Amino acid sequence: MAGHDKGRRWLPMAPLPLLLAGCIPAPVQDSAPYAAPLPPSATSIPPSPSMPPQPAKPEPQMIERKPVWTAQQVSANARTVTASSYSVQPGDTLRGVGNRTGAGSEAIARANGLQPPYALRPGQSLSIPGGRYHAVAEGETGIAIAVAYGVRWSDIVDINGLTEPYVLRRGQRLLLPGGEMPAAPVATQPVRAPASSLEQRAAAFRIDIDDVLTGGQPAVIEEKPRTVAKAQPRPLPSNVPIAQPDGFSGQFAWPLKGAILSRFGPGESGAKNNGIDIAAPIGTPIRAAADGVVAYAGDSIAVFGGLVLITHGSGWVSAYGHANRIDVVRGQKVTKGQVIGLSGDTGYASKPKLHFELRKDRVPINPMTQLPSP
Repeated sequence: MAGHDKGRRWLPMAPLPLLLAGCIPAPVQDSAPYAAPLPPSATSIPPSPSMPPQPAKPEPQMIERKPVWTAQQVSANARTVTASSYSVQPGDTLRGVGNRTGAGSEAIARANGLQPPYALRPGQSLSIPGGRYHAVAEGETGIAIAVAYGVRWSDIVDINGLTEPYVLRRGQRLLLPGGEMPAAPVATQPVRAPASSLEQRAAAFRIDIDDVLTGGQPAVIEEKPRTVAKAQPRPLPSNVPIAQPDGFSGQFAWPLKGAILSRFGPGESGAKNNGIDIAAPIGTPIRAAADGVVAYAGDSIAVFGGLVLITHGSGWVSAYGHANRIDVVRGQKVTKGQVIGLSGDTGYASKPKLHFELRKDRVPINPMTQLPSP
């Protein structure tokens, strides 16, 4: 990703079949920790025949890998709908018109300028927008849907007018970007993508922070309440969306103290940094910049290695990358100043540091404008 130096090592990514199963690799087993080497001692002296035997060096510190949340497998079974008009019948609802025509009810509302509660009147003529529509199944995430069709999740967000908190509902029909609509009746059979092309698209698919923020929430039954982790936090299952915090007001705090290695915006090479990079010895505690709920905790974005995303409400999200250890789980409530992990040099980092971002309504904001003077 732009604005980051290529490093010596990074956390292992999941094999291709797991990406095909969703947006995030399957959880690693608790019995499969990874080693984070301790920094060498500045007083280490090589052994010599005249010196007594030195005690054995300690084994590398074994740091538990936190489970990474999964997403339900998505089949590319979109239906193609031709643009048309529909005359509202007595008793029709917007959702029912969508079911009759195969188009998404949200897309119909936007095309006709309808506002909640979407009251219809008999004889009203509705414009039915044509396109390919994917019917969302329970547990599917936006990223997994994007992978299945080889399109950018951000394009699905834009074309469907999705807004925070980006929770999909079971049965929702998402309009897919790209492709001209043929002049034919509404398709009655699913249009499935060949397996080979699906594998090629999934192999080329890349996940970034914005994808996780907007496309990581699993689809739910509309009436299902949202819950968060209890006092003893455990990762929320993939079919439970995280709770949304109350509106954010106040000031962010520094996640840790250190020299600024890379500032927000274009660097010397012209590549843009969406945050700041702070020098920090391996094992430095990383603290939450404000109260919030953990939206993501894992290592599925290779460039950042260990990554934590916290949503704070009012569209604010903070990101903490290159962590050597993660101490929080998805869905966990955290407070300002709470330790959420330890810094490191995972991902594409050539030296120990913390990559820190702030985003407002998905737009990267210069953290220096939101943090107190160092």
